[in-house]
Amino acid sequence: MSSRQERPGRGERRSVATLARELAALDGMSAGELAEKYLEVFGEPRHTRNKEYLRKHIAWRMQERAEGGLSARAIDRIDQIAPEAPARWRQPIESPRRRPAAQVVQKEHDPRLPPIGHVLTRVHGGIEHQVTIRASGFEYQGRCHRSLSAIARLITGSSWNGYVFFLGRKDHSAGRAR
Repeated sequence: MSSRQERPGRGERRSVATLARELAALDGMSAGELAEKYLEVFGEPRHTRNKEYLRKHIAWRMQERAEGGLSARAIDRIDQIAPEAPARWRQPIESPRRRPAAQVVQKEHDPRLPPIGHVLTRVHGGIEHQVTIRASGFEYQGRCHRSLSAIARLITGSSWNGYVFFLGRKDHSAGRAR
């Protein structure tokens, strides 16, 4: 028979039960709800609506927080094998109660883009379209957009890779400073 010290305490059983309920609740969430939950548990948005992907990653993070994350030995091994691994492995686990859900981690400026404040210009259908690069995204016709692809879709009415549309070809005026 196991000793009293090996048995989980009342508080531990409650947290396991709570975690199980929270994980089960993920199955009934819509893609939008899962995206909000992803922001809550990771502190950064994920721009996918793939429910299975979101559900798996959220469950992994919730379990990681409940169990305390990777051991110091595992982190050292990751550093040894893959020194360029994402910094997320090295960051201490934070409780979602310590950080407001609306706080978003500021991502670094994409090196493929000109500096913030630069105006990209593209002529399409005889109309000149200008997009200003902002720290929070891209400004087009007074509205902020998350991606160049979304703006290219507005302009053309079809799906485009935004980098190709605005920066990829040399025969248009993309990237011209104004």
